[in-house]
Amino acid sequence: MAAPNALLVMGVSGSGKSTVGTLLASQDRIPWLCNLHDILQRDVASGQPVILACSALKKVYRDILIQGKDGAPLKCDESGKEEKLAEVKLLVVHLTGSFEVISGRLLKRKGHFMSPELLQSQFDTLEPPSAPENFIQISVDKNLSEIIATIIETLK
Repeated sequence: MAAPNALLVMGVSGSGKSTVGTLLASQDRIPWLCNLHDILQRDVASGQPVILACSALKKVYRDILIQGKDGAPLKCDESGKEEKLAEVKLLVVHLTGSFEVISGRLLKRKGHFMSPELLQSQFDTLEPPSAPENFIQISVDKNLSEIIATIIETLK
């Protein structure tokens, strides 16, 4: 049997599919984050505005998004000559809210399931951004227009 390049976790409701899938995915985030870094770097180099939405709960994950796995700002071109890569200057927008508020929002979603245990594990894993990271924190208690206005004002 060839080595799989995808994985399906299956079972009846309540068997732990989501828990097992989440735990498995947390072991294999690095290649995915590196791919996102490459996309960020490519789009920044081409002058494209970039907006990325992902949990990036740990500082090391955010570091990989900014610097790549090895943190190397140089890349070799076809001739073997080193060239400086575009620098990813990321503003981290951390949307914050209490467990109660977030779990209440999740319960209202249609077609999206996350158990309270999985949400609690995300809160337990969360390493909020701190200096020297470039970030702002915005409470999810604000309405969407306030959240957007805060972000736009920060970008000016």
